[in-house]
Amino acid sequence: MTNGMYEIISKKRDGLELDREEISFVVSGLVGGEIPDYQVAAWLMAVYIRGLSERELADLTEIMLASGDRISLDDVPGKKIDKHSTGGVGDKISFIVAPVVAACGIRVPMLSGRGLGHTGGTLDKLEAIPGMNVFLVPRQFLQVLAETGMVICGQTDNIVPADKKIYALRDATATVGCIPLIASSIMSKKLALGTDGIVLDVKTGSGASIQDEQDSLRLCRAMVAIGERAGRPTIGIISNMNEPLGRAVGNSLEIIESIEALKGRGPEDLLQVTYALGYCMLRAAGIKTSFAQACEMFREAIASGRALDIFRSFIAAQGGDPRVCDDYSLMPSAPLQVEFTAPASGFITDIDTFSVGMAAIDIGAGRRKKDDAIAFGSGFIFHVRLGDRIAKGQTIVTVHSDRPERTPDVLERLGRAIRIGPRCAAKPKMVLYLVDKDGVRPWPY
Repeated sequence: MTNGMYEIISKKRDGLELDREEISFVVSGLVGGEIPDYQVAAWLMAVYIRGLSERELADLTEIMLASGDRISLDDVPGKKIDKHSTGGVGDKISFIVAPVVAACGIRVPMLSGRGLGHTGGTLDKLEAIPGMNVFLVPRQFLQVLAETGMVICGQTDNIVPADKKIYALRDATATVGCIPLIASSIMSKKLALGTDGIVLDVKTGSGASIQDEQDSLRLCRAMVAIGERAGRPTIGIISNMNEPLGRAVGNSLEIIESIEALKGRGPEDLLQVTYALGYCMLRAAGIKTSFAQACEMFREAIASGRALDIFRSFIAAQGGDPRVCDDYSLMPSAPLQVEFTAPASGFITDIDTFSVGMAAIDIGAGRRKKDDAIAFGSGFIFHVRLGDRIAKGQTIVTVHSDRPERTPDVLERLGRAIRIGPRCAAKPKMVLYLVDKDGVRPWPY
């Protein structure tokens, strides 16, 4: 006989392992409304403090997955590989790596989300494209994937409903940062999509959701183990989020930068992470190639225009205006542009990327509350990177603002976030580690 909720809370509080039936009792009771929120909240806090074993975590993920619908991709020919990022400031990789990898013959389906805290949201960025529909029914999802080679849309209410309920309680009980709960939340949704493999981009650093490198590694290892246990080849990287990724921060600005990258004019740091993830996606699909050969494939996909053609077709298939790929004036823009200039000469030694993300919210590029409206044209264009030499008065950031009354405060915040020193700082490595079924090792390329 399965223990009741009181006994299950006590057991986890005391650091003991729960069996599968006990975990199922908690999840089904929450989804069905038989267990009060305050008891599930107590259980979440016990998990936060005591953690979960690898077996408990796998059981929780599988039980959450079973709480709702799954999307079968069996009728779509070819290998299908999903890519997931834990989020960062300026992270627009999905819009580049998906069409590039699709141009190499791998289909790329993604279920994505909105902005969370200081990190931008994939769906918010897509909605900057006029007419873009980011919520598709399964039939539409499969049709777009089959026709274009990629699809990016939001999670439906029937996919992992247990996650929605658990997340709402985590958000209210200061248990969002629990690595086992993060892993089960992400991987239950990844496994609901019937892909042939999963690739993970776990960010670390000041602009990441998880800032500590060891915590990022723990999360990545946990998610890889879940995927492999479920029979899905799963590969992760740990990438650097100690400065904004690329030059653009903000919805419309990031879409434009993504299109520029697909035209062969992408910043080096952005392409480094894109190619690393693309290589992992080829590996997850069973394609045996060297990293150098994979990069050559990606560069050819861009140079030939095939990757941009796929992105253009994807936009059209989801109701958006594909002309934005050739005419950026069709994208939303902010009415005010202000230059943030260097107060002194020297080198860029540090960027508090979390503060940059929060400053972007202040000018309308993100939300403080879930029902806040987004100013799609607002954001930043960075003209310098960590380690760059600058002169006093040189433009560091161009601020695109929809909220003139907040712009002075944003400029002051940028002044605190971007530090200038007398000595040159080392250029950061963008990809730090590779994580797969064989373990963790430094990124070798």
